[in-house]
Amino acid sequence: MTLGPGDPPPFELRPGRADSPLAFVCDHASHTLPARLGDLGISEAERRDHIGWDPGAAAVAALLAARFEAPAAFSGYSRLAIDCNRDPGDPTSILEESDGVPVPGNRGLDAAARAWRRDVLFEPYHAAIEDMLDGCGALRAFVSVHSFTPRLAGGDPRPWHVGTFWNESEALARPFMAALAEPGILVGDNLPYSGRSRRGYTTRRHAEPRGIPHLGLEIRNDLIRDEAGAALWARRIGDALEVALGLGGHAKRDGG
Repeated sequence: MTLGPGDPPPFELRPGRADSPLAFVCDHASHTLPARLGDLGISEAERRDHIGWDPGAAAVAALLAARFEAPAAFSGYSRLAIDCNRDPGDPTSILEESDGVPVPGNRGLDAAARAWRRDVLFEPYHAAIEDMLDGCGALRAFVSVHSFTPRLAGGDPRPWHVGTFWNESEALARPFMAALAEPGILVGDNLPYSGRSRRGYTTRRHAEPRGIPHLGLEIRNDLIRDEAGAALWARRIGDALEVALGLGGHAKRDGG
């Protein structure tokens, strides 16, 4: 069970310093689909919207990784093929409908079709994260970078500029939120998603068993869809991480 000859790999790893205090992951970095799956019955515009990936998240993660000279792992395929931040046994792992948009190519999948996505797209990404963490020293933070849409179909506006999701890392999350919450900036505490829910699979699989303090970031995607917005919020988030971790200007300043 392999990808096609023209398909990109299921992950990208960017190396960092072995003694970097942080490591970054981006579970929804790409809207690409493997050729084997076709277009899943949805348009390219729909796939490039928030149902297919986290717009802007990969750009912010890359800037943060560069700033801290930190290793980073990026998923290679769309969350519509399989969500790398869900347990493969969870019903939300492969969605038949996302935010009101039907995904015909995900309907009626048999066990073999689901196993192919898990074995070829999902597990290699998580194996790459394991390898990345094995090469790190004593990390002070495992940071998962996501973005969220300002409003889901039929839902209320989501006013936060940045949300956090965390479970066992209050000592990291609290000072980070305090450092980021300047006048005019709304920061969500386990909002719009909670790290105590099924959505935090990557953190539960990799950071918590190793005892690494973790922080999930959800940045409102209308703020980071262009290069300038991604750079602005990467700088703000990087500054807050420095304060929360007591790094004292340790990071490079040209990354964000």
